Amino acid sequence: MKQKKENTWVSWNENLKYNYDKLYKIKSEEELREVIATNDKIRFFGSKQSSSDIAAGTDSLIDMTGYNKIVSYDDDEKTITVQSGLILGELLEAIEAVGWCIPCLPDINTITIGGALATGTHGTSGKLLCEYMTECTLVLADGSIKKITDKDELMDAVRVSLGMLGVMSTITFKCETEYTLHVKERPESDSEWLPKIKERLKTHDFLRILWLPHTDKGYVITGDKIDPNKEVIENMGPSYLKHRRTASKILYKYTHVFPWITAIANKLLYRGFFNSKKEHKGSLYQATVTKSRGSTLELAEWTIALDKFPQVFEELKTEINKWSNKSFIHIPMDVRFVQKDNSWLSYAYQQDTVTMGCVSRNAATADTYEAFKSVEKVFLKHGGRPHWGKRFEAKDAQLSKIYPKWEAFKELRRELDPTNKFLNPYLAKLVNEKSKMNARKVIA
Repeated sequence: MKQKKENTWVSWNENLKYNYDKLYKIKSEEELREVIATNDKIRFFGSKQSSSDIAAGTDSLIDMTGYNKIVSYDDDEKTITVQSGLILGELLEAIEAVGWCIPCLPDINTITIGGALATGTHGTSGKLLCEYMTECTLVLADGSIKKITDKDELMDAVRVSLGMLGVMSTITFKCETEYTLHVKERPESDSEWLPKIKERLKTHDFLRILWLPHTDKGYVITGDKIDPNKEVIENMGPSYLKHRRTASKILYKYTHVFPWITAIANKLLYRGFFNSKKEHKGSLYQATVTKSRGSTLELAEWTIALDKFPQVFEELKTEINKWSNKSFIHIPMDVRFVQKDNSWLSYAYQQDTVTMGCVSRNAATADTYEAFKSVEKVFLKHGGRPHWGKRFEAKDAQLSKIYPKWEAFKELRRELDPTNKFLNPYLAKLVNEKSKMNARKVIA
């Protein structure tokens, strides 16, 4: 266990910087327990890829990335138990190697398991990743271990907790037999894809829509389970499609100075990179997951009940198409679908949900990106819920109105962490908890 002093913690996109005194790189559960028990304030981090300010801001920090072993497999139950610092991509490769899958995968595989669970990471056309967790061990504020199974009422509170109840140590996931998807991708006008959402959710095993603001177009991706031996004539589109990120970086370079350039850039990107049809097959992991981020960016994401989405979409579209404001949004806006669950802080708590992402490809200037404010305003108006690992301004007063179990969660948090050990300044404001903080944020 190594410890460093007088250093600076920096997030992946370099938007968040904090000075700290002690950094612990743990390798075992015993080390994790000891570090937590002997520090008054502490936070923990993995790949630092969250856009929200949840990972640092305390004098003591734990680097979880060395706590990354696969603990065991249960062939009869199709379960795998891992340490929480394991990178998601390594988990997915491990279960795929034995012919298994987790039916709902996020868009990125470079985050840690613990971070993915704490922030409610999800994919599309299934449940949140945390819903496939059947058991976990949680290190509490006093350093003790609490084992929780999916038979315990507490599990619904623990599945998504932003690391405010304790630190995830080991996690067991329930897997399914691996399957093959036949994936088709094509552009459609907004008037075509929007009315077909419910129908497509019933008829396809996988549905994702990349909406292209200022173009009146969406890029629809559907997937259907097929026999893995079935032949599919693959069409991956023109070879230049692989350069979309580079083209985006160039076209959006000065949009923070001249926001209206975004509308022109979006039209060019649509014609160049979203105007062709594609077709291929592969496992869920192979066929649908973006393996990493190509460059730093800033993200916001909001969710809304499936039945409300058409109305919210039209209102948002009208708002951002007004040239009187500066809400020109970089493409694409990722539209995905999450099935209802009972996890207290899940975006899909007791409702089938549509999620809509908003991206700024200029991470350094994201604080002046007006689109984040416009999207939040529209979604909050209709009871939308923010993604915990991404950007949003809502705090306790708004969150208590949109999460039915918000007050119950806060009460449980105080019970499990009476000294607010796991709160940093950002989280303290989020739950309206007055707590002495010594965060030393680095001002650029």
